[in-house]
Amino acid sequence: MLFRPTRPVAHDDGVVSEVARASWEELTAPIVQVHLTTTLPGRVRAWGLHRLSTDRLFVVSGLIQFAVFDGRESSPTFGQLFEVKVSDKNPGLLIIEPNLYHGWKNIGVSEAVIINMPDRMYNYDAPDGLDLPWDGDAARRLIPYQW
Repeated sequence: MLFRPTRPVAHDDGVVSEVARASWEELTAPIVQVHLTTTLPGRVRAWGLHRLSTDRLFVVSGLIQFAVFDGRESSPTFGQLFEVKVSDKNPGLLIIEPNLYHGWKNIGVSEAVIINMPDRMYNYDAPDGLDLPWDGDAARRLIPYQW
């Protein structure tokens, strides 16, 4: 998991902020798809995991608390949890490698907008994602985190 902060730059008409740039060493694969998701205030979207895909998330608007958990027993970071708060005022690109549980909560007061630029296109016939409901017993046993 990597987090690359970006810097919003004010101009006379507002702000410009880079979302992704081919020269960033963190982007090791091309952007093949871009999709947008929204999350209402107070709502949680967790836990997701992809066996093959890398997610590259950017908060366009709102205030999001991300959490990423490494449940890979062979990993040097096995059992570790990473949290980061990201917003349009504190922007950055969150890169989540395959086989990491991840999710977020909208801790702001308005609907949040997040874009994802995964390194693989979504396969409608064979989705790569696994979902573990954040409020279920299995998640509580596996992931040491409460929203």
